[in-house]
Amino acid sequence: MTTTMTLAKAITAGLDKVLEGNDKAILMGEDIGKLGGVYRITEGLQAKYGAHRVIDSPLGEAGIVGSAVGMALRGHSPLVEIQFDGFVFPAFSQITTQLAKMHARSEGRLTTPVVIRIPYGGGIGSIEHHSESPEALFVHTAGLRVITPSNANDAYWMIQQAAACPDPVIYFEPKRRYWLKGEVDTETPALDAFKAQVVRSGDDATIVAYGPLVPVALAAAEAALEDGRSIEVIDLRSLSPIDFDTITESVQKTGRLIVTHEAPTFGGLGGEIAARVTERAFLSLEAPVLRVGGFHMPYPISKVESQYLPDIDKLLEALDRSFAY
Repeated sequence: MTTTMTLAKAITAGLDKVLEGNDKAILMGEDIGKLGGVYRITEGLQAKYGAHRVIDSPLGEAGIVGSAVGMALRGHSPLVEIQFDGFVFPAFSQITTQLAKMHARSEGRLTTPVVIRIPYGGGIGSIEHHSESPEALFVHTAGLRVITPSNANDAYWMIQQAAACPDPVIYFEPKRRYWLKGEVDTETPALDAFKAQVVRSGDDATIVAYGPLVPVALAAAEAALEDGRSIEVIDLRSLSPIDFDTITESVQKTGRLIVTHEAPTFGGLGGEIAARVTERAFLSLEAPVLRVGGFHMPYPISKVESQYLPDIDKLLEALDRSFAY
């Protein structure tokens, strides 16, 4: 069955399916119960499943994640909500030194199937700690899987796939796309959450994007048609592991690659993709791999965030530079 949902409500529906199908699944987070969370992602779930399964936690991210680690070791499947991207840092030690390491530390005897949901990215007229993109910090940490949907159908299925994964999963939610509507097929599962997807075919250049910038990349590809350029767009979907096979195959066809993300380009995920593609497809490249991202600075005030965030014009300018070679 196919139905139209916003990305936010698709996550809600996906969480509902997780709770319905696994009595060991538990939601935890600040204000997620009666209120339904800041963005109302968990709205109605406490009333349906009870306060013992949709738990309003104290204000303390380190305690939330630490408790989730312990619960996972006792056989539960916690799904944790972090209210805003910048609020995750009090729990960073728990995530990177405990959650990510437990499987290796126990030589494979223990698993920690914890999902940590983090709304991330800008474009909502907010401030620092409410608009950041810290994904590179988690991608750099071995032992974590990191994924992000860009549309409602993926949001619905990827949260369920994350909950079914025996490894800890960081599930980044593009908050400025929460209200983006799309068709959700509730019967046919989406592509494997840890695979990239070609969402627009093209022959002249490839744009790799993820999360909030996939609609921007698609719009830039459409605009590039006016110049007679056929642009392929890849939705990365999984940030760790990265599906380099799909990217490499595309670049071998198009010869050009632009990587875009809201996070600063310095030290960002685009640098890793650029390096790996250069190693794997150097002889296919007609130009250097180019990156389009945020500046290496704290997230700016809302009045100027439009100048900070990658947009259609910045992507088209990068395409012009690529085709100039």
